[in-house]
Amino acid sequence: MNRHFRYELIKTDKRTGARLGVYHTPHGDIPTPVYMPVGTAAAVKAMSPREMDEIGTHILLSNTYHLHLRPGEALVKEAGGLHTFMDWHKPILTDSGGFQVFSLTGIRKITEEGVAFQSHIDGSRRFIAPETSVQIQQDLGADIAMAFDVCSPFPCDGVTARKDMERTHRWAQRCLHTHHREKQALFGIVQGSVYTDLRVESAKTLTQLPFDGYGIGGLSVGEPKSVMYDMLEAIAPYMPADRPRYLMGVGTADCLFEGVARGVDLFDCVLATRIARNGTVMTGTGRLVIKNAAYARDFTPLDAHCDCYACTHFTRAYIRHLFKSGEMLAMRLAVLHNLHFYNNLMARIQKAIENNEFETLRHYYLDMR
Repeated sequence: MNRHFRYELIKTDKRTGARLGVYHTPHGDIPTPVYMPVGTAAAVKAMSPREMDEIGTHILLSNTYHLHLRPGEALVKEAGGLHTFMDWHKPILTDSGGFQVFSLTGIRKITEEGVAFQSHIDGSRRFIAPETSVQIQQDLGADIAMAFDVCSPFPCDGVTARKDMERTHRWAQRCLHTHHREKQALFGIVQGSVYTDLRVESAKTLTQLPFDGYGIGGLSVGEPKSVMYDMLEAIAPYMPADRPRYLMGVGTADCLFEGVARGVDLFDCVLATRIARNGTVMTGTGRLVIKNAAYARDFTPLDAHCDCYACTHFTRAYIRHLFKSGEMLAMRLAVLHNLHFYNNLMARIQKAIENNEFETLRHYYLDMR
C-alpha cells in the first residue's frame, strides 16, 4: 500500500454498516462518506474551482478517457498536472476510462490486450490497454487512479459476466505492475455484474492484491436498485476495513443513504449537475422543476433550509425567469445549489453516524420521498 495515503476508520454504525472516516492524501484530508462532483474535462460544468471550494467540496473526479482525447495527457503533464492545470489543489480522482470505452458500443472492440475504439470527437482509431490507462493517469497526476476494468452490460448471462470479471482481474495485476507514481493511490475495481457468487469471488480476489482502495463497478447500469443493494451487502464482509470503498457512478440521494448503510465511503455521479442545467433542483422534500409555471410568482428560495448563495440571494421566480430568458446564470445558480445540497447532505450523514443517528436520518429522509 502507498505510504502517502491512509484511510482512518473513526466509527462504524452499530445498526448498519455505515462508516465514518477520513482518507488522508497528499492534497488534503477527505472526510467520508463523501460525494465527488464530476469534472469530466477538468472542469465541473458551470462552476469555477473557487466556487467548488466555497461550497465545501473535498474531492473532484475527472475523466481519463475524455482528457486523453482532448487536450491529451502530455499537455496536462507539461502544465504541471491536473491540480495546476485546473487550479484545484484538493484531491482529484481519475477514472480509468473503462466505462467510457464500454459505452462506445459499435465503435470499440475488447480483446485480452485492451480496447480498440474510435474517438467520438474525430473518428480516429485509438487503443487503450491496462498499462496505457495507468500511464495516462500517472501523467495526469491525480491523487487516486483507477485500474482499467471491463464493465459487463446489463442484462448479461453468467458466462459473459465471469469472462469479464476474470479479465478485469488479469488487467488489475497488469495495472499494479505498471503503476509507479509515488504520490498516487491505485484502486482496484470489483466486478461480477448482478451475480452474487461472482461479486464475492471478485472481492476476495482483488482484496488479496495490494490496492490502496477498491471501486465497485458495473452497477447502476440498468439493474433494479434492490439488486445493486444486494450486491453491496454480499461483498461488504470481504472488503478490508482499512481501505476506502467507492461505488462508481452512483449518486441519487436514496442511493447515497443505502450505499452508506452498506459500508460505501465514496460516491460520484453527473446527475446533480446534469439535471440542474435542465432546470431541476434538489430540495429537502424532493426535486423541484424550476421552469414550471407554478413558480412564476414564487418569491421564496429554492429550498427554505438551504444556505447556499442561490438560496440566500434569489427567489424561485427570478431563477425561473433566468431559465426562460436563456441566461447562463440560471444554470450556474442551479448547479451551485445542487452541489451544495449534496455536500451538505453528506455532512449531515457524517454527523448522524458520529451521533448514532444515521438510521433516524436515513428513514426520515427516505420516508419524505
